[in-house]
Order: sequence, then C-alpha cells, then structure tokens
Amino acid sequence: MIPGQWICPGSGKIVSHGDVLKIAAEAGTVLLGEQHDKAAQHRWQLHVLAGLRALREDLAVGYEMFPARLDPVLKRWTDGDYASEAAFLEAAEWGTVWGFPAELYLPLFRFCRQFRVPMHGLNCRRPLVTEVGKLGWDSIPDTDRDGVTPALAATRAYRQYLFDITGGGSPNRKVQDPDDPAFDRFIRAQQVWDRSFACRIADLRSAPTAPLVAGIIGRGHLEFGHGTPAQLADLGIGPVVVLLPHVDNGPPPKGIADAVFCMDPHDEGAA
Repeated sequence: MIPGQWICPGSGKIVSHGDVLKIAAEAGTVLLGEQHDKAAQHRWQLHVLAGLRALREDLAVGYEMFPARLDPVLKRWTDGDYASEAAFLEAAEWGTVWGFPAELYLPLFRFCRQFRVPMHGLNCRRPLVTEVGKLGWDSIPDTDRDGVTPALAATRAYRQYLFDITGGGSPNRKVQDPDDPAFDRFIRAQQVWDRSFACRIADLRSAPTAPLVAGIIGRGHLEFGHGTPAQLADLGIGPVVVLLPHVDNGPPPKGIADAVFCMDPHDEGAA
C-alpha cells in the first residue's frame, strides 16, 4: 500500500481524492473513523473536513467525544464566544466526557471555529450505556433514554466482529463464544453508543434544510457496515459513506469501508 492513496476495499481500485470527496459530499452523511490516540489520523480527518467544506458550505460536524447536551457550548465555541481554548474545554467538560488529550482534537475544533462549521455532540449520557448493558432497553423509562431509541438487534456477524476485536477466544477470557449470553451485556452497551450516534445524525439529516453531516467516530463503531451505519439504515438515513485511515501494509479487507486512505505507519507524531 502506498501512503497518500485512496483504495476501495475488496477491489483494490485506486480512487482520486477528489472523487472520494465528491461521493461523500453528495451522499449527505460521511463517517470518518479513527483510533482515538493517533494524532496522524486526526490530521487526516481535518484534511477531509477541509475538502468537504470546499464542496459544501453547509457542512456540520458531529463528535463522538461530546454528549448532545453540550451542543449549546459547542455553538458558543464556533460562534467565537470563548476567549480561550482552555475556557472552551472547561465549559465542554473535556476532562470528564473524554479521556484523551485535547491536543489530539483541538485542530479539528479550531477548524470548525475558524470556518464557523457547526459542531454537535453525538453521544448520550454515559450512565445510559451502563444501565442498558445491565438491564436492557425495556427497563429504561422513555424519559431517561436521552433521546436515544432502542437499537436494532446486533447481527451474528457484528457479534463475531466485537468478539474478535475485544480479545477473541483468549484462554483468560470468561466469554469464549460470541453467542454466549454472557456477552450480551457488552453487546447492548456497545449498541447504545452505535444508536446514539445514529439518532443524533438522523436528527440533523432530517432537518428541512439538511446539512452535510460528517461524523468523527471511533472506527470500531463503523467497520464492515456494523454499528452506527447499520443503525442509520434502520432509521432510514442514507446513503452513508464510511471512510477510514489504513495503516497496515496489506490490502484492506473487503467491506471494511467505502474507501480507505493509506497512511504512513510511521507518521504518528504530534498533532
């Protein structure tokens, strides 16, 4: 894989940067995956956002990192109301809502502020994840669901995917099979996030003048059409384009995304 190229997984076809952005802009919803602690991947997201903004001035960016209740804070930031980045991060409860250094994400936030690109939180209140994981959706009153609807049930393929990326059949692991009922709690919790991101995006895309929505989301919620893409389809939102950074030497597996951007595996320096 040559760094700097866009590849269609499965076919191995090389696609131009312009064509990828054009397809994403026309789709209306584009999901940009990431590994949260990789600065180079956030730079890649920034460059894609800049390209999308050149094509669509109505770009809006949704962030997994923020709960939706902080949207007023995010609006004040993009409106230029905070005198400093430190003041914004404090108001946005960064040290509580997200566990990764702000420096990794500040270039994205600065871009949105400079170009007045609306920012939106895609997440729900964190206790909801624990509550649904433990008790299931039916035990949660509608008033406590934070605007999130019950998730489409996980497919067998998604269960297998989550089982594999969380350790597979390690001998030290309690759950030894993706169909083990003991795995259900984790599945339910994961799907609260999947559905929350999808519900927030669906709200934006269902507006009378729907913007182009770009989601900044961990890649585990996006790969192979599972997670948030599946929940968006269940909510009737489409088409959706999933773009991922690719840091492996080998070819990307078929179906992992609509296109992947090949990155230099050694390029993981400071943001």
